[in-house]
Amino acid sequence: MKASPKIKRVRLKINQENKFVLFGIVSAEPDYKLSLAVNKKLKIKLRNVMPVITENKSAERISFSRFSDNSSLHMTFDLFSNRSGKNYLVKKLVNIDYILKICNAENEDDINRFNFLLKEIECITAVFKLDPGSIKDKNLDNIAY
Repeated sequence: MKASPKIKRVRLKINQENKFVLFGIVSAEPDYKLSLAVNKKLKIKLRNVMPVITENKSAERISFSRFSDNSSLHMTFDLFSNRSGKNYLVKKLVNIDYILKICNAENEDDINRFNFLLKEIECITAVFKLDPGSIKDKNLDNIAY
């Protein structure tokens, strides 16, 4: 009888530093209008991409719109709708309509500049910088991927 070959385990070390910033946006505008306004102000190219799909307690599939721009070499932008009918993507943030994720923002000056520019957009009522570490929600993983 042959001895089974020894299994070698390889562990991949992945740097899981959170190199993204989340902004909560309050706006009554539909997602496509908000994405156009953000595109114009931040000079980016958000495009409608695959939505984020989750399930609620009764196993219904719920779709949340997502707009993304990864045309920049060092930064990516994702705009998520936090509402779909009466459902919320991040249930802890019921007062937030949209979540803007900016990956690889260079420094605090860039983050402050984006915050300032977002507040200047007429269709945006309020902008909040969110701390992902303080938000405990399973759907936050759908955003933080």
